Amino acid sequence: MKVIAFNGSARKGGNTAQMIKVAFKELECEGIETEMVELGGKALAGCIACYKCFENKDKRCAVTNDAMNEYIEKILAADGIILGSPTYFADLTANIKALIERCGMVSKANGDMLKRKIGAGVVAARRGGASHVFSSLNYFFLIGQMIVVGSSYWNIGMGRNPGEVMKDEEGIKTMTNLGKNMAWLLKKIN
Repeated sequence: MKVIAFNGSARKGGNTAQMIKVAFKELECEGIETEMVELGGKALAGCIACYKCFENKDKRCAVTNDAMNEYIEKILAADGIILGSPTYFADLTANIKALIERCGMVSKANGDMLKRKIGAGVVAARRGGASHVFSSLNYFFLIGQMIVVGSSYWNIGMGRNPGEVMKDEEGIKTMTNLGKNMAWLLKKIN
């Protein structure tokens, strides 16, 4: 079994990545393979509404000038998906939004190809706006008929500068429980 995570932060290895790694630790303890893709520094554009994916039905985006199809392949090969984003003006980062738009459209065009995969959103925030980001991540999973994993609180950690999120005891406990719950569910389903 494998879980792929996409860190939508511009800061590679920052708070969002550190939270994902806490969940990964629990998954790895249960023998589940993990991989994190850092979207920071990548030039990803949102969906252009060409609807070629509905014509082609080949599980690929028709826009091929970036790494999106590679990311879609990684998602298809995984049993579980974690999408992580810091809170930018009470919303997702542009790169994670581009992934959601294009992967979501390709999934819809191909009969909800992500149906029954397991998903979880992870959010880092300095102060506010995290609940909106968390909801936006979960909307992607829910519209794709995916199974959303819960934790002991919403999957949110507080911190601004890299590493500060590791001081958020409740956030770390939430990520630990998320990893445990995701591992449990993956084993039950598989």
